[in-house]
Amino acid sequence: IQMPDLTGIQLLEKIRQVDAQVVFILITAYGSVDQAVKACALGADDYLTKPFSREQLIFTIEKALKIRQLESENQLLKQELADRFKFDNMVVHSAAMQQVMQIAMRLAVSDSTVLILGESGTGKDVLARAIHYNSPRKEKPLVTVNCPSIPEQLLESELFGHVKGAFTGAVADRRGKFELADGGTIFLDEIGDLKPELQAKLLRVIQEREFERVGENQPIKADVRIIAATNRDLKKLVEEGKFREDLYY
Repeated sequence: IQMPDLTGIQLLEKIRQVDAQVVFILITAYGSVDQAVKACALGADDYLTKPFSREQLIFTIEKALKIRQLESENQLLKQELADRFKFDNMVVHSAAMQQVMQIAMRLAVSDSTVLILGESGTGKDVLARAIHYNSPRKEKPLVTVNCPSIPEQLLESELFGHVKGAFTGAVADRRGKFELADGGTIFLDEIGDLKPELQAKLLRVIQEREFERVGENQPIKADVRIIAATNRDLKKLVEEGKFREDLYY
């Protein structure tokens, strides 16, 4: 960090302007927590304080390279997913499905909440992924929730998270699916199976763009796009009083 002409921090800033990927480890005999925090905030991969052993140096380099490799692999997987679900790569034959794809392409570039209706096995999940990976949110997470597969008593915690001590077994704070999907998309599969009390809470998320963790009264803002799907007749469920009319619309 202490060098003539420019500091290690200044060197880091200049290198990051040229190459965001090169692994950068700072070394100093004048280490402090503030310096370490600043270095990491500017994009340093790690921080070594003199004196250090040969083993420490090798371990630090190997760890930084491993993290960079995982980041690179993760980016590659994201790109492969995006390519797989490009509308140009999806083959449809029937006029009805071509119309569906045209609607999906228009929806992808908007930020609208989407409801996909169709029988089991018709590709609702594929269509949801295509909408996400062709949207401005494609670099952010796509989080999938299969509503019927989660026990009713755990579904609220799964969606919105909980705080430590909120219920038996809640031994630590936990982020829910909506928090994990921040900036991206949440896909609620088989939403027709959602219980009435959770329907009300989901309606609030759509309207107010906020929710509360189980056991906490502090609202959390949610920048999340919602895509939902079901194989059930929601209009019929509304008539039977099993699905909220306001949520349906």
